[in-house]
Amino acid sequence: MDTKIYMDQAWQAIKELAEQKKDTDRQLRELKNSIKETGQQLKKTDLQLKETSEVVKEISKKAENYFGKVREIDRNWGKLEALVAPSVAKQFRVFEIEGTARRVEKQKNGKTIEIDILLTNSTIIIPVEVKTTLDVNAVNQHIEKHLIPFKKFFKEYGDKTIYGAVAYINVEEDADRYAYKKGLYVLTFGDNDMVVIKNDDKFKPVSW
Repeated sequence: MDTKIYMDQAWQAIKELAEQKKDTDRQLRELKNSIKETGQQLKKTDLQLKETSEVVKEISKKAENYFGKVREIDRNWGKLEALVAPSVAKQFRVFEIEGTARRVEKQKNGKTIEIDILLTNSTIIIPVEVKTTLDVNAVNQHIEKHLIPFKKFFKEYGDKTIYGAVAYINVEEDADRYAYKKGLYVLTFGDNDMVVIKNDDKFKPVSW
């Protein structure tokens, strides 16, 4: 083979190898950068996971505190009803109340009604809603969820007169006056921590 041709071919092969090496070096640099970026992303992800873990712990702590308060409220709620019930019955002595029951519950067609205090005699039934703080919404809820559907749940009282009442410690939005106008008996704590009826002699209760 001609020496010049051989040298040309060899030189061409060397140049191709050089180009291939440059391309390989470029790919290696890109791979190195990719690995570096991946490492940074992993560090960032790890930091985010740690932060998320801390957030989850904080949420769990707050949730436990919340449900703890709910359980405490529920325990105190039972105590409040127990405290109010005897005094409420005495305030309705004009009706000669014969029975006082707390947390009376009835189910019908998948729905549930729960009465805080239920006062009864031979002719009159008085469902009482007990609230630490009475507002207008609580009055409306008592009317709509307890008084209006009462006889549908308690068929045994179908021939009785149903009156409504609310008892409270604190009041907002003049809800006591609102309840009065809606025909409900309104009770709250008076002197010596005794429950008293606020309704005057002009009051006419609504029969439900």
